[in-house]
Amino acid sequence: MIKILKALLLIALLFVLFTAIYLWRPIDSPVDTQALVTQSNLYRAEIIRDEWGVPHILGKRNVDTSFGLAYAHAEDDFETIQETVAATRGVMARYRGRSAAPADYLVELLNVWQTLDARYQRDVPEEVKAIARAYAAGANLYAAENPAKAWPGLAPFTEQDIVAGFVFRTPFFYGLDKPLLDLFNPDTELELNLAPRENQLAWTLDKRGNSERGSNAIAVSSLRSTDNHTRLLINSHQPLTGPVAWYEAHIKSEQGWDIQGGLFPGTPVILHGFSQNLAWANTVNHIDLSDSYLLERNPDNPDQYRLDGQWHDFEKREVTLLVKLWGNFRMPVKRTVMRSKHGPVIESGDKTYALRYAGMGEIRQFEQYVRLNQATNFDEFMQAMSMNALPSINYVYADRDNNIGFIHNAQYPNRINNWDWSKGLPGDKSELIWDGYRPFSEVPMLINPTSGLLFNANNTPFSATDGPDNLRAIDFPASMGLASDQTNRALRLMEMNDGVSKISEAELLKQKFDIAYSENSEHIKTLKKILEQDWSDNTELVEAQAVIKQWDRNANLENTNAALAIQILMQFRQNPDPEDRSPEALRAAAERAVLYLKTNYGGLNPEWSEVNRLRHGDADQPKFDQALNGGPDVLRAVYSIGIGEHEKSYATHGDSWIALVSWDQETGEQSAKVVHQFGSATLDQESPHYVDQAGLFVKEQWREATFDIDKIRAKATRSYSIGGNVP
Repeated sequence: MIKILKALLLIALLFVLFTAIYLWRPIDSPVDTQALVTQSNLYRAEIIRDEWGVPHILGKRNVDTSFGLAYAHAEDDFETIQETVAATRGVMARYRGRSAAPADYLVELLNVWQTLDARYQRDVPEEVKAIARAYAAGANLYAAENPAKAWPGLAPFTEQDIVAGFVFRTPFFYGLDKPLLDLFNPDTELELNLAPRENQLAWTLDKRGNSERGSNAIAVSSLRSTDNHTRLLINSHQPLTGPVAWYEAHIKSEQGWDIQGGLFPGTPVILHGFSQNLAWANTVNHIDLSDSYLLERNPDNPDQYRLDGQWHDFEKREVTLLVKLWGNFRMPVKRTVMRSKHGPVIESGDKTYALRYAGMGEIRQFEQYVRLNQATNFDEFMQAMSMNALPSINYVYADRDNNIGFIHNAQYPNRINNWDWSKGLPGDKSELIWDGYRPFSEVPMLINPTSGLLFNANNTPFSATDGPDNLRAIDFPASMGLASDQTNRALRLMEMNDGVSKISEAELLKQKFDIAYSENSEHIKTLKKILEQDWSDNTELVEAQAVIKQWDRNANLENTNAALAIQILMQFRQNPDPEDRSPEALRAAAERAVLYLKTNYGGLNPEWSEVNRLRHGDADQPKFDQALNGGPDVLRAVYSIGIGEHEKSYATHGDSWIALVSWDQETGEQSAKVVHQFGSATLDQESPHYVDQAGLFVKEQWREATFDIDKIRAKATRSYSIGGNVP
């Protein structure tokens, strides 16, 4: 018996040993730091940090400014830049473990790097590659100088990393994650079209799903302003921290690139902002840009699917994801990635789906942003837009020449018109596999409306102005998938404007910081349904109805009835169907809201100032914690998302970097006001610029922005040069 036990113990020890050897997968790889530094000698940039720590990057060439931007951003947030690169490469699970594995799989499923391999050399112009290459060099220089902050095995960064980041991320801005998650859910029942609609009205719209989160943008021409100014309000609603939180910078090269605004970690270009001649704001547009197909697999050969009466082989490849367990132990996980002629294939339960989406196989996104950054007038801006390489995102535009414009930009699939594309599709008909996109000339847009006012708050494109020349639904086919929904923010803008009344700067800002809910909004309609419910069996819910009845529809700090109403509205996010307003769904949302407020605030009537707070810093000792006006889907947009049941609320999304850009049409002089929700040093809690703008942000105040380098130098807190001695 002892011999048997010893043998079993030996086998167990050998098993543990071999398992440890199998799982021992360190990702440290030797990095030639000298090579990284040598690479940086190809560029030269000056970085001027103004009184707010915002970097102004100066260089002789465009590539020099890109190089300097990467280095400056790394100084403030190298962690998130590395996170972005790791996610783009599909290796995040090596560092973050199991929770990151689905994102790594998506990189493989969406063929991000296969797209790069097929198109990078041929379809990315050399000047664009050079900008990406310079940005990578700037990040590499910072990694070489700060090895303790560098993730093991990640550097050196490459130009392909930068371009691939745009390939991977841009489709998610129109909500590609939703159909993906739906198809991965084995309980999903795809409502399927079995035949075309013979009697379809080709010029009608289907109501598209809408998310209340998004952005605001307002353009006012001198025709409508009180002081002969053209103005643009740039007001994107993003997460306040993380890989898609706004970072502010100004880049200026002697080759003519001179622009400032907001960008994300890992992007060498301004994503929305302003030059001395023009400005643009972006808002999310809720368009149906993806299609799901139910595939029929061959019962005799599961590696085939039916199309046009014939069996076709899936494209298949095996991928290995390394998933961190602990330390240097990582589990290799093998997965199969499949594609059909439709696009990526997803196996979910006993069903097999394919997905086709706008942006699939596209690689020119970064190039289009470069062209937009370098545009100097309306014609050049529209020429850049006509590339039509960005799968979605609205543009609201204004310029020195008093032009204003709204472009409901997207890569609109070239679908046939006699099918209901809002539902699932049979996968056996090749006529439903659309090829390419409608031309840019068919993109809905409105330029220089007669009323002199344009706006978008993630609403339907058919209410973009308060004048008589709005776009008409009848002029666009249903197959384009345009939204017909209205957000509360859009309703409030329509209620506050009449098509003729002049708009001063003060009035424009009053509208931007509006905190009211429209009686016509879905939010108020939902609360009215709650008041109609008979909840007499529950005294807490009766009390909740009384609080809601007393609410004045505003989200101001002193309000003692707003917290419950807004918490109920936010609870619908957690429902499997967020649009469900059945009696059961209404009651469940109210019960959860009541429990949350009583648990964390001791009652149903806390002041909104206790609930709606801007916080930044450690959870226990935030560097900044102050109340602010606003709430979900009001024009002063503040969202609290992902907060635990036993955690007090604070702002996580919404208003962040905001800009108001103006041109005096008499003098041509430009002025700009900007503010960031925290500060330029987004991660460094010891920096004076970690939360130095938060006080302004809470008080709805601004800082002045300028392109005058002498003025910037006069108030600079630091100025330094990086790179080599480039002539």
